[in-house]
Amino acid sequence: MTGSADFVGRTALVTGAGGGIGSALVVALLDAGATVVATARDPHPARLAAVPDELRARLDVRVADMRDLASLPALVASVEKDHGSLDVLVPAAGVGAVHGLDLALDVWQDALTVNLTAPWLLAQAALPGMTARGFGRILFVSSIAAYTGGRIGPHYAASKAGLHGLVHAIASRTVAAGVTANAIAPALIGGTDMVAAIPDVTLPPIGRLGRLEEATSLALALLSNAYLTGQVVLLDGGIRPD
Repeated sequence: MTGSADFVGRTALVTGAGGGIGSALVVALLDAGATVVATARDPHPARLAAVPDELRARLDVRVADMRDLASLPALVASVEKDHGSLDVLVPAAGVGAVHGLDLALDVWQDALTVNLTAPWLLAQAALPGMTARGFGRILFVSSIAAYTGGRIGPHYAASKAGLHGLVHAIASRTVAAGVTANAIAPALIGGTDMVAAIPDVTLPPIGRLGRLEEATSLALALLSNAYLTGQVVLLDGGIRPD
């Protein structure tokens, strides 16, 4: 852990804390000094069990289901009420079971709900407070599938590509108020359920899976930079060198 303390006094909301990238981002933000509200569908996410005691005092774990869209504005309001502000938003929750082009409509709609609509509603609810305070960081978690179609299926690729449009729409309207919006687009990160679900994984040109700490270091770099906004940054081990 770096103990960089870039976010001392800031409050972050990270969804998907039961997953590999989400849980790693929770720990990275705690280590950087933030108070972190972490949401998962499980009240005791196994991946957060090892959070060190010295960081746990700044960790607020809550149960939330990204499919319950009507509850998301209230989630943001409760974070602002309980912690005084919401400064950093990272909607990392995502779904993506492997399907072909013949996937059922409910599978398509579920992916769009969790991967795209829920992040938008959270951002929409958080933006008024961020702009009023003159500080905000929004980081979406996309995927290389938004560029290539990927191995998960059209539902996943389309939902992640939609996040790129949100990044551009939000960034152009909020940067003057001190709010940035960016996204990371990882590929084949080890220790994630998504990679575990892909059959016959072909390693990227680097010759190995990405590491969770490589995803979190990129995320923190984007979150720390007040001049960087409207960007989607690939983390793919050389899959798309262009």
